[in-house]
Amino acid sequence: MQTSDMVLAASFEDGLGAVRDFVWGPWLLIPLLLVTGLVLTFRLRGIQFRKLGKALRLGFIDRSDDGGEGDISQFQSLTTALAATVGVGNIVGVATAIAIGGPGALFWMWVTGLVGMASKYSEAFLAVRFRVTDGKGNMSGGPQRYLERGIKGPLGKFLAWFFAIAAVVASFGIGNMTQGNAVAAGLEDTFGVEPIVSGIVMFVLLGAVLLGGITAIGRVTSGFVPMMIILFLGSGVIVLIGHIQEIPGALGLVFTDAFSGTAAAGGFVGAGILLALQTGVARGIFSNESGMGSAAIAAAAAKTTHPTRQGLVSMTQTFIDTIILVTLNGLILISTGVWQDGEANAANMTAKAFGTVLGDWGPWIVTLSLVFFAFSTIVGWSYYGERNAQRIFGDHATVPYRVIFTCVVVVGATMELSVAWTFSDLANGLMAMPNLIGMLILSGLVARETKAYLDFDPALKASATDVEKFLIEQKSPWR
Repeated sequence: MQTSDMVLAASFEDGLGAVRDFVWGPWLLIPLLLVTGLVLTFRLRGIQFRKLGKALRLGFIDRSDDGGEGDISQFQSLTTALAATVGVGNIVGVATAIAIGGPGALFWMWVTGLVGMASKYSEAFLAVRFRVTDGKGNMSGGPQRYLERGIKGPLGKFLAWFFAIAAVVASFGIGNMTQGNAVAAGLEDTFGVEPIVSGIVMFVLLGAVLLGGITAIGRVTSGFVPMMIILFLGSGVIVLIGHIQEIPGALGLVFTDAFSGTAAAGGFVGAGILLALQTGVARGIFSNESGMGSAAIAAAAAKTTHPTRQGLVSMTQTFIDTIILVTLNGLILISTGVWQDGEANAANMTAKAFGTVLGDWGPWIVTLSLVFFAFSTIVGWSYYGERNAQRIFGDHATVPYRVIFTCVVVVGATMELSVAWTFSDLANGLMAMPNLIGMLILSGLVARETKAYLDFDPALKASATDVEKFLIEQKSPWR
């Protein structure tokens, strides 16, 4: 019986992997993701390059949009989204991509991030543009709202409901069990903490945060996220300085491998290029979630005077996640040479790389970073899943969802999740498809209203009163 169960489990895992490979294959999600990002980049005239500096100022220096309606500040919205995206993908995901796809996978993660900034802008813009006030007086928005409200008819309803169902399912995978398992495994390997203990502690902490809803989540992430990013970023810079002579060679390897395929040893070159492309894009979207539509749910709760302003703030999230943090970890793995260590698993690869300069402190710092990143992702995704459960089942679903979500973190911490990454990749893809299709359909609206606003306020310094006058003159449906 045990043998037949093992065979059945293996068959299920193989089948799940086959579906994942199809979804993330060269004929479905990868071209859809890249084409959508390129179309939006073109229609928005490279907004991620033209307005990045002003967007960073708006998000990190101004931090709030006085006079705007919403539940949390723009900075809190940004840190909530960062909390959900800066997670296991930045440590384990990057290492996995480079170990499987070679250094060239980092190049495709960059591409995903750069074009993904336009996607992230657009989905945040649409989330604010079509948000509604729910039965409890809170702002509610995201693909589950804007796909239906922006695209009239059966297609919009189908895309919105498909997204909502996929998001609820994904929240228990990418946003909960995978992250909780990573926390428990890291604490057990480094500090000898039993997984059940880690699970119970996370259960208590998560429950305490979720009791306060989005306002409590915003307060926690606004203090928690900058601290965890500074810890990992500062330590990583020290490691890179210790390997400064290897950095030019590492960068060269990233570019050459992206188009030659080091990972194709023993096979044809095209296979290596495709593997680098597939793993880089898949892990890139796992890390920064651009195009998935998830971060748009947090953006919808922000206090802002215009969708363009919140779209720009949200866009910086992808820049921080991929262009800064993913690049940092990727260059560390390549410059130290540990990416070629076939015996180390993904998390241990990063710990080993940090240890080349920081000694015994390296694994400790990586483990603490992994714990911070993963737990923050659980907090952020709890809100995403809750909003979509509310969309499907109504306002009364909020409390039951929070209870179930909090309990599942214990399950994730104590289970062997052999198919967790496969399931998470598949769930990501199922979320991304309706959102990407919807953004392509709505790209004209986004480009048109963005241009009108930026022509009016190119410096992004207009007061709430001035924006209100502009909206009246434009006869804008969003006010």
